[in-house]
Order: sequence, then C-alpha cells, then structure tokens
Amino acid sequence: METIMILLIISTFIASMFGTFTGFGISTVLIPLFILFFPPQVTLLMVGIIHWFNNVWRITLFRKGLVYRLVLYFGVPGVLLSFMGARLSVEVPQTILTRAIGVVIILYVLFTYVKEDFKVKADKKNAFLGGSMYGFSSGISGIGGEIRSMFLLAYKLPKSVYIATTGAISLTVDTTRIITYVYGGARLSTLLIYTVQR
Repeated sequence: METIMILLIISTFIASMFGTFTGFGISTVLIPLFILFFPPQVTLLMVGIIHWFNNVWRITLFRKGLVYRLVLYFGVPGVLLSFMGARLSVEVPQTILTRAIGVVIILYVLFTYVKEDFKVKADKKNAFLGGSMYGFSSGISGIGGEIRSMFLLAYKLPKSVYIATTGAISLTVDTTRIITYVYGGARLSTLLIYTVQR
C-alpha cells in the first residue's frame, strides 16, 4: 500500500510538471486510461486531484501574470456548473457515466479535427459561456480544459499570463468538483483497495 501511495505521488508530480511546461491536456489522456482499471467516480476524483496539483504549479510559477477579471468571468459560472456536473456524475449509474465520458472524448476529438481553426470573440458573454461549458464538462466527465482554452485563447494573452490565468480558473473549478465527488461518496481508499486486490 505504501508503494502505491509513493507511485501516485510521483505520478502526480510528474504529470503536473509536464502539464505546466507543455500545456498538454493531462485529463484527456489520464481519464480514458484510468477508467479502464477503476470505477468512474474514483477515476474522476483521482484525475481531479492530479489536475488540481497541476493548477497549483501553474499559479506558483506564473502568478505575476494573473488576470483577475478573466478568472472572475470564467470562474464564477465554471464553479456553479462544475458543481452541477459533478453532482450528476455521482448520481448516475457507472455504466451511463462511463459512456458519457466516452462521448465527451469522441465529440472533442471530432470537433478539433473538423474545426481546428475555430475561434470565439473575446467578450464578457463568451467568457461566461466558456466558463459554464468548461465547468459542466469538467464536473461530469473530468475533461474540459480544451473548452476553456478555446474561449480563453480569444484574449491573445502572453504565454505566462495565459498559464497563470488558466491555472487560477481551473483551480476554482477543480476544487469545487473534487469536494462534490468526495461529498457524493468517491474515495481514494477505493482506488487503493481495488489496486491491491487486482
């Protein structure tokens, strides 16, 4: 059990550093991988925690570039919709949740393939819309960073400012969904017991 915990901590650290410096979507890879081995609620909680640490890294390394106005515009609707999505994820049957996560991944891949040059206007309405879509998708499926990026890139922020701002937005949404998953019954102890039994 101690070995598993050490491996999880090391994995979290490496994944967080990798995501911070490359901008790579950690959840987009980890969710499909973890869901092959663990129940959906445990997968969402574990990847949510890894993503949370990634956000802490982003803010720690690039905090001077934070744009608080955008954090507010994206974060407020993101938190509310993240709670709703996360609440649904702990209430629906695991089979339906697994399929929903699969559908989100497929739709994301199709959308980015067909509309790779898609852009939105940088205004307050789109920031609220982007935050809402990002929050709900993150809460119910664990995947939403691509949606947040699609809307946030419209502001043409310098790289360090973008990293800090997206980290702060994600931190608020991830904190909300992690608390909701735990409140709904998801536990990492389930992950560890499941791993040991296998």
